[in-house]
Amino acid sequence: MAACVSRVELSVSCRSLLDRDLGSRSDPLCVLLQDAGGGRWAELDRTEKIKNCQDPEFCKKLVVDYYFEKVQKLKFSVCDIDNESFDLNDDDYLGGVECTLGQVVSSSVFTRPLELKQGKPAGKSTITISAEEMKDTRVVYLEIEAQNLDKKDFLGKSDPFLEFYKQSNAGTWQLVYRSEVIKNNLNPCWRKFSVPLQTFCGGDFNKPIKVQCADHDSDGSHDLIGTLETTLAQMQTAGAGSPVEYECIHPEKKQKKKNYKNSGIIRIKSCKIETEYSFLDYVMGGCQINFTVGVDFTASNGDPKSTDSLHYISPDGINEYLIAIWSVGSVVQDYDTDKLFPAFGFGAQVPPSWQVSHEFPLNFNPSNPYCQGIQGIVDAYRQILPQIRLYGPTNFSPIINHVARFAAHSLQQGTAAQYFILLIITDGEITDLDQTRQAIVNASKLPMSIIIVGVGEADFKAMEFLDGDNSVLKSVTGEPAARDIVQFVPFRQFKNAPQEALSQMVLAEVPKQLVSYYKWQGWPPLKLPEIKAM
Repeated sequence: MAACVSRVELSVSCRSLLDRDLGSRSDPLCVLLQDAGGGRWAELDRTEKIKNCQDPEFCKKLVVDYYFEKVQKLKFSVCDIDNESFDLNDDDYLGGVECTLGQVVSSSVFTRPLELKQGKPAGKSTITISAEEMKDTRVVYLEIEAQNLDKKDFLGKSDPFLEFYKQSNAGTWQLVYRSEVIKNNLNPCWRKFSVPLQTFCGGDFNKPIKVQCADHDSDGSHDLIGTLETTLAQMQTAGAGSPVEYECIHPEKKQKKKNYKNSGIIRIKSCKIETEYSFLDYVMGGCQINFTVGVDFTASNGDPKSTDSLHYISPDGINEYLIAIWSVGSVVQDYDTDKLFPAFGFGAQVPPSWQVSHEFPLNFNPSNPYCQGIQGIVDAYRQILPQIRLYGPTNFSPIINHVARFAAHSLQQGTAAQYFILLIITDGEITDLDQTRQAIVNASKLPMSIIIVGVGEADFKAMEFLDGDNSVLKSVTGEPAARDIVQFVPFRQFKNAPQEALSQMVLAEVPKQLVSYYKWQGWPPLKLPEIKAM
């Protein structure tokens, strides 16, 4: 495998984008794609969407691994986003540009006209990309508030937000962070945020930083409240009980008004710098990922002998359960040295007593439920199918609590040594929702993640509820999950997609969940990386 030379961060801005929205300007987003061969493009990253803007400067940086020895063909596509779906095929295309990463990296600033298709320009639209190598893994954490900001809205107060710019070597200002908007408030307190040190100031603590405070308008014509200039070194002097204060100055008001004092005070409450470890730092530092599978054997799946059953094994030896086990397991197994995976079933009557069990080992060996490799799980699944009776109810909590006991045991070591992934494959009719909510809330404090793949055509509303993407999952008693650990994916969305598409979607959250857990605990990797170049 080619060694990744370094990671590169790309800043993107556009000018004079086409207008595709009636009555307002376009809402652009830029997506970065890499040539995957055979005329296919794979998405690497995407920026945020900016509302009502034909000259966007995107705040979210695009990150790409740079391989010196490879020609890395890239495509930057700009779309006008008109809905909340992740899929961009239903959004208006505003133009794109194809280039290589080498071209971008070797130009200090890379500007090209956007094209709707080869040789057809998208009006006068241009895209500008600048690259910066990510050498530094330190992160700046800031807490900021303001006082007595100018009132900008005729009927309300102001809706202030902050933008931070660093000065480039060429002397221009480059956006590095944009805060959330706080509605109708002249004394706002923004939520704590973090920016990689490299992005924030290129690692130079004395590099000029410009902070701009503006009043947000939904049509994109934001009103400047005021600006200030500082450096990270100055901001770092903020500490507990002694914030650093700056006057927020509107340059035109200062020129015109003799008795002008300021347009408010910006106060840095705290400014801390911490080292941020990556998923690879933890894995390469010795963290083992333990993979457990739970298979739904409830009667709602249908009789396995019947061709319309979700457990029916087709003549070519597969079904949706097996495809899910293979596609997820084949990725995860590389991170587990012993390749021994516990695999359980739930919701069936099990011999010899024919009692319903909600955590029976697929190999019928309770003292050693481990299967050898992913093939071992598949073999155990095929062997057990004719020996059990599909029954019910569909209870998730026993198997979640089972894995949580192991995760709790590893937690006592107090190191980033073990992380647990539970894959539950189900047809979706969950019975013990309240107990499952409690089990997930308890597990959110442990080194584990839960992946649920829904097979069949059922209504998966309960699964989507457990996947706390839209709001924080709470137990019945109102206790919130400490973090989001559940990722739910309906298999039907991937029926005709390549096998790797399911595993990529299902496992996309796991690195973030692992890193966020160890960060929350304050645990570094077992072995610290010697050189932090990536």
